[in-house]
Amino acid sequence: MQRVAIIGGGITGVTTAYSLLKRGFDVTLYERNRYTAMETSYANGGQLSASNAEVWNHWPTVFKGLRWMLRADAPLLVNPKPSWHKLSWFAEFMAAIPRYAHNTSETARLAIAARDHLFQWAADEGIEFDLQRRGILHIYRTRQGFAHAQRVSALLAKGGLERRPVTPEEMRTLEPNLAGEYHGGFFTETDATGDIHKFTQGLASAIQRRGATIRYGVEVHDVGASANSAWVRHGQGRDEYDALVVCAGVGSRSLGAKLGDRVNVYPVKGYSITVHLDDPASQQAAPWVSLLDDEAKLVTSRLGADRFRVAGTAEFNGFNRDIRHDRIRPLIRWVEQCFPGVDTRRVVHWAGLRPMLPDMMPRIGRGTQPTVFYNTGHGHLGWTLSAVTAELVADAVMTTGSAQSNLNLVSYG
Repeated sequence: MQRVAIIGGGITGVTTAYSLLKRGFDVTLYERNRYTAMETSYANGGQLSASNAEVWNHWPTVFKGLRWMLRADAPLLVNPKPSWHKLSWFAEFMAAIPRYAHNTSETARLAIAARDHLFQWAADEGIEFDLQRRGILHIYRTRQGFAHAQRVSALLAKGGLERRPVTPEEMRTLEPNLAGEYHGGFFTETDATGDIHKFTQGLASAIQRRGATIRYGVEVHDVGASANSAWVRHGQGRDEYDALVVCAGVGSRSLGAKLGDRVNVYPVKGYSITVHLDDPASQQAAPWVSLLDDEAKLVTSRLGADRFRVAGTAEFNGFNRDIRHDRIRPLIRWVEQCFPGVDTRRVVHWAGLRPMLPDMMPRIGRGTQPTVFYNTGHGHLGWTLSAVTAELVADAVMTTGSAQSNLNLVSYG
């Protein structure tokens, strides 16, 4: 039995551990926090959304970002202070624009494949994570936004995703509580929502039952690898393994450099609020159908009877994890405008750093050394893609000869 180390106890690390255990590997997972899913996998938007597979490498996104640079509450905000990391990332982002259509369709294909794995794992392990399989409704206020969504739908269809246009009247049938005027929308019946934190912690318990070792509270100081082995050094010593999988989110770039690989992940901050529905009126006024407001760049999910999650925005500001009021306030205001019957007196704020590669595709597969593998860089779709990328990297570890083909299939970084 081969011994495999995994660095990172977020959604990608835990799903990777699960996939490897099913294939008979001896797995040790390193997590610097006291528990799994305490950073980027803590309080995201909750959507399992193949319909949100559109990559951002598109000229309209670039132009919007330039217009929004001076707005503190903009959906996309770039700190103008230069750094080599940021400049190199944006240069590669621009270079990936010609692959926009292909990468969007490919991401949709991966997201569809991920669903079956994730739902089956939850059923097999008895994981309760506030799953709602009610679909996702994309809402558009303008003809221009709706027309763009039609073009995106064609790309998603190439990846195998079916979503249908809906009129404003049909939108209100799907979600009667939604206030405001809209040009139209698109509805994806097969999409779903759930609590990423609950799922990850539930799966972490499952991997321990299956024999995995989780080293909580262990900060990895150094890593290394050769053609035959890999090692991990931490405060308690150095451990040797047959293989190493980097699932460290925004920390993957520095670990990759130690292993001889360039993994140009940039930390893109996203914000969320969790509105506690403490009274019956708020519980009735909050939506059950998940929404994506493309203009505001916000997504929603209903997490059980008494919680409503709203998340979004993208902030390029390095490794800054501060929660800014001017970035939170638009999320609260959106709830008050779209769902005026919801009481927003008790709202929990959160921010996390999404690990994003310039072409918006995850890095999956083998590194320079045959004993090193990566499952990282999922950006805003880590929750959505996690199960299928875990399966792909586990297949690559199991048969190293197929690792390069897996990498070419889903990674362009």
